[in-house]
Amino acid sequence: MVKTINQLRPKFTTNADGSDAVLFIHELVGEEPGPTVGISASIHGNENTGSQAILELFHILKDMPLKGRILLLPVANPSAFAVNERYATIDKVDLNRQFPGNPKGTYSQQLAHALTEQYLNVIDIHIDLHSGTDRPTVDYVYIWNDEELSRAFGSKVLYRPVENKQGTVFGGTTKSVTIDTRNIPVAVIELGGGIVDQTPYIKRTVDGVLNMLRSKGVIPGEVTPNPKQIVVTELAGIRPTQGGFIETLAPANGETITGDQLLGRVVSPYNFEVLEEIKTPFANGIMIMQHLTRNVVQSGDYAYMVGNLDGATD
Repeated sequence: MVKTINQLRPKFTTNADGSDAVLFIHELVGEEPGPTVGISASIHGNENTGSQAILELFHILKDMPLKGRILLLPVANPSAFAVNERYATIDKVDLNRQFPGNPKGTYSQQLAHALTEQYLNVIDIHIDLHSGTDRPTVDYVYIWNDEELSRAFGSKVLYRPVENKQGTVFGGTTKSVTIDTRNIPVAVIELGGGIVDQTPYIKRTVDGVLNMLRSKGVIPGEVTPNPKQIVVTELAGIRPTQGGFIETLAPANGETITGDQLLGRVVSPYNFEVLEEIKTPFANGIMIMQHLTRNVVQSGDYAYMVGNLDGATD
């Protein structure tokens, strides 16, 4: 069983209101030796599905047999989380492009440095939970340096980045510490989000993470077999050029879409005209992210993500 539960609150700076800016880490220590697993969420403040899942995971894991220890980081970016924004309003930069951080830099750079020193540098496995913000809904898992771990989450669609094509995109992310410097096993989950009930995505996240922990021998139980899975090496993010209501016409996430199908359209809420029709960029694709409800978008907002099935593998 879990032997001890500790609340770790390392301070990294002082806020203008006089309060301490701290990391919120929960340490679950098992009675048997094993790896230290880090499970984090909300590095982008408007992606809180993972934070909700960690709340559920805490209540489950605290009463389970455990080998090693688990560090739960439910809210990696508290300032952004508090106002449901992607970035901290203090300096308005992407925290997940600031690693390994700077102890004498801006707020987000100091936060990145604290996360590096107090969290990323002390774990042996990293499970990083993301979602599709409060508008679009996403569903896929990255394959980085531990394919078995990524597959154990149980998603139908996985993405294997090709470094010579995508390497610069991920500069300054947590990967620069966990993989590029330390080479520990990492899995990045992208699941949930949108103006829809998050309950199914929270349950899938909880079930998937528990299965990942079983696959590493951290908690007892049989590992659930993987479903039929597809691995793509190319993703396209599609942004509208017009603002208004976005209306989705695409099939569900995880379903195929062909080049003659529309992803959706942008409609004016003022004169009701169709301002733009948005097409899939691939002749043979699979849906990864979309707006599940009629939402307001500005030109340049994230609208859809499609994986290229040409060259995909099982």
